[in-house]
Amino acid sequence: MPVTAVQGIRHEVRDGVSRVTLDRPEVLNALTPELRDRVVALLAEASADPDVRAVVLTGTGRGFCAGADLRGGAAGGERVAGDVARLLRLGAQRLIAAVLDCEKPVLAAVNGTAAGLGAHLALACDLVLAAESARFIEVFVRRGLVPDGGGAYLLPRLVGPQRAKELMFFGDALGAADAARLGLVNRVVPDGELAATADRWAARLAAGPTRALALTKQLVNASLDADRATAFAAEATAQEINMTTRDAQEGLTAFTNHHKPEFTGR
Repeated sequence: MPVTAVQGIRHEVRDGVSRVTLDRPEVLNALTPELRDRVVALLAEASADPDVRAVVLTGTGRGFCAGADLRGGAAGGERVAGDVARLLRLGAQRLIAAVLDCEKPVLAAVNGTAAGLGAHLALACDLVLAAESARFIEVFVRRGLVPDGGGAYLLPRLVGPQRAKELMFFGDALGAADAARLGLVNRVVPDGELAATADRWAARLAAGPTRALALTKQLVNASLDADRATAFAAEATAQEINMTTRDAQEGLTAFTNHHKPEFTGR
C-alpha cells in the first residue's frame, strides 16, 4: 500500500504493519481535532483489517506529540456547563480508548518530546520504544489544568500512585532513561536506531498469532480492574475463543511435530 499523507499524518500499510506517523514537525506534532480523529479512524481500520497485524505510532522531527493543539480554539464565547466534559469524552479520551481497544498490538516509537495528551498517547500503547532524546512531560500542571486524556488512569497502573503524583504534581520533563527505569517504556535506543528497532519489533508482532495477542491484550488491560474470579473467568473464556483459531491449531501442531509455527493471523 502506498504512503498516504492526509491532514498532517503519513500512513502506510506494509508487511502486515500499519504505520501511522504524525507529520507536523513545526509544532512537535501537536494534534488538532481533525488529526486526532484521523488517528482514531486508522486504529479502527487496523482492528477491522485482517491483513493488518500490528500498528506503529511515531512522529517526525523533534517531537513524538506535544499534545492537543490549542491554538485553534475559539476565543471568548460563553462556556456552558458540560461542554468541557463532553469535549474530553469525544476527543482526548476517545483517542486513548482507541489505542487501548485496538485489536492489534500497538507499538509507540517515541522519537522526541511526548507531552500532555502526547505522553498519554504513547503510554496507552502496548509496547513503547523511546529514542535517547525522547522526553515525557505531564505538562498539565504548568497550565493549571487537571491531567486528562486518561493520564490519571494510565500512570498509576504503570508506576504506582506515588510516582504518578510526583510526575503530575511537578510537571518535570522525564528523560528516556528515567522513563525506562520507572517502567514507562520497554526499551531506550539511540536516536538513529529507533526506526529500525521499531520495524523489527513490529515485524515480530505481525508474525505472531494475531487473535491470541488481541485476547492477551484484552486480558492484561482488564486485569487491574478485576477481582481474581472475574479475571480467571475471562482467561478461560479467552482461551476457549482462541482455540477456535487457525493459529492456535498451527501452534499446537507445530509443537507436536517439532517445527516452527507459521501464523497467518486467522
